Amino acid sequence: MARKIVDEPSEAVVERAKTDRDARRNPFSRIVLFVQQVFTELKKVVTPTRKELISYTLVVLVFVVIMMALVGGLDWLFSWAAVIVFGDPGTTPLGS
Repeated sequence: MARKIVDEPSEAVVERAKTDRDARRNPFSRIVLFVQQVFTELKKVVTPTRKELISYTLVVLVFVVIMMALVGGLDWLFSWAAVIVFGDPGTTPLGS
């Protein structure tokens, strides 16, 4: 995926970071710089549209259902195999 111009830090931010690093500011001014940089990065965040959000949610739900079926099927298979291998004549594997 190609990077957008928005993703690249501006020259002012880079120069400011270099200057601040060289200045060895006190802990409180470093915290302020960190918070400023956090807000700068948050301005770059693109929120999904309603249609995209519904699409992403459905993809996640379908994936979770598929994974639940896979794990449930493997659980049933291994428990059935354990009963066959180690056997208990009084029981049948999972009601089969």
